[in-house]
Amino acid sequence: MYLFPLDFLNYSFLLHAHSHVAMLGWVYMIVYVLVVHFFIPKEKSQKPIYNRLFWLTEFSVIGMMIAFPIQGYALFSIVFSTMHILLSYVFCRLVWKDCLRDKSPSQRLLSVSVLFMVLSTLGVWCLGPAVSTLGKQSAFYQIAIQFFLHFQFNGWFILAILALFLKQFQNKIDEVKFKKFYFLMVVSTLLTVCFPVRWFIENDILSYINICGVIIQLCAFIYFYKMLQPQINHFKNSLDKITKMVYGLALCSFFLKVGIQLLTLFPNLAEVSHQIRNFVIGFIHLTTLGIITGFLFGILLQNKMLSADSSILKIGVKCFISGYVFTEVLLFLQGWFFFFGEGAIPGYFQSILILSILLVLGLVLIMASLVNFHSNNFNK
Repeated sequence: MYLFPLDFLNYSFLLHAHSHVAMLGWVYMIVYVLVVHFFIPKEKSQKPIYNRLFWLTEFSVIGMMIAFPIQGYALFSIVFSTMHILLSYVFCRLVWKDCLRDKSPSQRLLSVSVLFMVLSTLGVWCLGPAVSTLGKQSAFYQIAIQFFLHFQFNGWFILAILALFLKQFQNKIDEVKFKKFYFLMVVSTLLTVCFPVRWFIENDILSYINICGVIIQLCAFIYFYKMLQPQINHFKNSLDKITKMVYGLALCSFFLKVGIQLLTLFPNLAEVSHQIRNFVIGFIHLTTLGIITGFLFGILLQNKMLSADSSILKIGVKCFISGYVFTEVLLFLQGWFFFFGEGAIPGYFQSILILSILLVLGLVLIMASLVNFHSNNFNK
């Protein structure tokens, strides 16, 4: 759109479609499938309700995918978004009802992630009153959006994916270290919501709470590493090369996320973190493409849901990783250029377009390998 402006397309409407389908179409739906597969007992997971709920939720995502590019936030897109939230409540109830109460580390992490998902939706329900009373430019409206996004990404998605990741260790996790990691992670998630709230409310107390949250998150990451350290070598030896690469991407991205949030302890960097759009997009992609998608691809490959033997898939994964790494470098580099007053990088938009094609190409190849994998199994 920056290189070839198209008057008949509304760019902000497309962005709404992109963000909703990425979060609620890709991440939510694959987490749904994997939670049912790994956590719901087989006799319960085969109940018709799970299949029907999946397709109803898919229908709401397709509705958003069509409505948002046409009208943005308006009647039909709001109807489909609301439908998705209500269906997610049904999913939460099913998970709480049907999951085994074994109190394993992965089970407890999943339980709290589901609670964070429900908590995040309080932000959505505040949007209507915010618009009707104070308008879309009000601090109330903006805080409601940030509240939703924070607990969706840092509460629901990341904790659910870490629960799925810990499940791959077959619950051979140090209980003492897990309890410390669990407690610190939950507390840091609650405290760091003050960071985006601080953008709209001038209050130093919010900054101090966020500082505590970021430091606690670092401690949680340290315990996460200590918790997995005894199992890491055995776990790595059980994986093929491409799965190691994808998990490595996810863990490195997780480490970078913690590091970047530590940088916000410096007031100048905290201030520009949301003013420079490149930093915002770079951080969101670090979380969604690096951490969340990285762990998801790793779990799919490890459990043979994607064929690690497929040469098409290997090329696809390498294309995807290359596109992710190069676009992240370019986004943050451009952000630093703006921070130091150096202006735009020559050919920035052309470069972003070309490198983003690697992401799309990688995903197309992964999809092709998946279709080929299932057609071969069907023929057998």
